[in-house]
Amino acid sequence: MTAIPSPTKSEAERRAAGARAFEHFLEAGFTLIEPPILQPASAFLDMSGEEIRGRLYLTTDASGEELCLRPDYTIPVCLAHLAGAEPAAAAQYAYFGPVFRSRPGQRGERIQTGVESYGRADIEAADAEMLALALDAAARAGCGPMKVKLGDVRVFDAAIDALGLPVAWRRRVRRGLAQGKPLAAVLNGGGHGASAQSGVLAALERADHTGAKALVEDLLAIAGIAAVGGRDVSEIADRFLEQATQGAEGGVSQEQAAVLKRFLAVSGDPDAASRALRALAKDAQLDMEAQLDSFDERTGFLAARGLAVEGFCYVAAFVRDLDYYTGFVFEAVDAREPSARPALVGGRYDGLARRMGAAFDTPAVGAAIWVDRLPLAEG
Repeated sequence: MTAIPSPTKSEAERRAAGARAFEHFLEAGFTLIEPPILQPASAFLDMSGEEIRGRLYLTTDASGEELCLRPDYTIPVCLAHLAGAEPAAAAQYAYFGPVFRSRPGQRGERIQTGVESYGRADIEAADAEMLALALDAAARAGCGPMKVKLGDVRVFDAAIDALGLPVAWRRRVRRGLAQGKPLAAVLNGGGHGASAQSGVLAALERADHTGAKALVEDLLAIAGIAAVGGRDVSEIADRFLEQATQGAEGGVSQEQAAVLKRFLAVSGDPDAASRALRALAKDAQLDMEAQLDSFDERTGFLAARGLAVEGFCYVAAFVRDLDYYTGFVFEAVDAREPSARPALVGGRYDGLARRMGAAFDTPAVGAAIWVDRLPLAEG
């Protein structure tokens, strides 16, 4: 039997740094949770589509259910919370352990620590606490200076809605931006025209992801089809939704595109960004007051926690390609290497519980630290 190599000094140091961050979370009142390493693969495939399959470590149990080694903690913690005695009650969890993602030429096991908070109604205060707590934990771990980027899905969705674009366009623009596509490519992705909008596409034009998936599942079941071209049901539903968007009547006018371009160009510290967003809302007559008031309230809570918000950068185009994100999103990288991959990520996902099968939405916000990416200070 081949012996497993012992951790190198660097790995040991990073694990110790992660443990220090985890201790900070526990001292802040979060409760240890350790979801099973083996998780239902469908939970991750439904969220991210078939393309994530190549990054999962998969197996099948005796009943034929497809399982995977957990690739992160957010979904497993949500499933564990919903399986508990009081899924509608407030709860705060902290975790520390391995996650598994296939990476060419690299070890697939990585250490992650983080926190998940469920059920808090004071949204803006909870958002601010989560970012502050994560940054404090990173500092406790011995992390050097970090550059923080902020986004807000509520503000993004409000801008799309105020422009009068169909719901499907919100999904398409968000997905394109998350994939790094320029706005022009997202808006001119090669639609089929209104004449193609019939049957299933017409039915899906205003459907949410869950409803679309259910409809596609029914259609495939009736036809006796399990999958098409290697795509799972979720991916097929996404493709139908994209085609429905492309065929949406009226599309995006030049005026709407110009306002959207101006909105996505907003970037800067939170106070400056708020002023720019309010000026845009006034000029374009966009109803975004409630979302911008929430934005400013959260900035106030961040400042009250002693965070140097003037050094943070809000980016209007910073979104994530997952429907369950509903508000504040953030990430932090090594300030000395701004192009490095984020070491700290987090955000609000009030829609995750329902996507995981709950009959209700639950306020939820979390943060995760990728221990191997932490820019640990020298010495």
